[in-house]
Amino acid sequence: MSLDIVSQSKCFGGTQATCRHASTETGCDMRFAVFTPPQAAHRPVPVVWFLSGLTCTEENFTVKAGAQRVAAERGLMLIAPDTSPRGEGVPDDPAGAYDFGLGAGFYVDATREPWSKHYRMRSYLERELPALVGRELPVDMMRQGIMGHSMGGHGALTIALREPARFRAVSAFAPIVSPMNCPWGEKALTGYLGPNRAMWRTYDACALIEDGARLPALLVDQGTADGFLASQLKPELLEAACEKAEIPLTLRRQDGYDHSYFFIASFMADHLRWHAERLG
Repeated sequence: MSLDIVSQSKCFGGTQATCRHASTETGCDMRFAVFTPPQAAHRPVPVVWFLSGLTCTEENFTVKAGAQRVAAERGLMLIAPDTSPRGEGVPDDPAGAYDFGLGAGFYVDATREPWSKHYRMRSYLERELPALVGRELPVDMMRQGIMGHSMGGHGALTIALREPARFRAVSAFAPIVSPMNCPWGEKALTGYLGPNRAMWRTYDACALIEDGARLPALLVDQGTADGFLASQLKPELLEAACEKAEIPLTLRRQDGYDHSYFFIASFMADHLRWHAERLG
């Protein structure tokens, strides 16, 4: 087995584990969390991927989102990867900023030095990790869903738009819907890819939709008290893009909720049920 089990605990009749493996794409050891529901003892189960936001690791979703109970009831495997490569030799933002470098991989394949050697989160999540999970875990890879929060919402939307045949269900919490049009995204895409904005479009959900990418349906929750709402998240851009492309978007503006995991935990059950209905 090419996975090392770092930790494992029984949880709602299944198991919650943290795994580690050597990644060819990122050139370092990577960790991810996996909740395996009790149904997996008898048959392969559907999987829902959760991509986390800035500064997070695989642990944030695992301990704060409150997802395991409903996942166990619905027979869903949950996988939460880390947000960036880490380890000796992996470069970080020289100024120590939270929104670039470690914890801020933005789910891209970097093309600029010194980032291009390790910061290959797109290829890691689109090819390497799914292949590993399909080999090593009791999962039905024909039934996959994906969701994420903030930077991870950006990752979930863009990966799903690039690979619509892979995912039957897609949702997001407070996603960065257009990195090309917000300070976080402009900083990250310039740093990882360079100033040519044409190269950024494959990492922008609204641009992908404008360029012809489609999803069968999309669920997004956004808190109205989110401090990043106007400057970084801009859900109205996604709303306009989906309306023009005739993509069914359920955009729920949740009154008084902020950007935290308290917000995510409040509506996690809705999202898991959304995925379960579509994964069968």
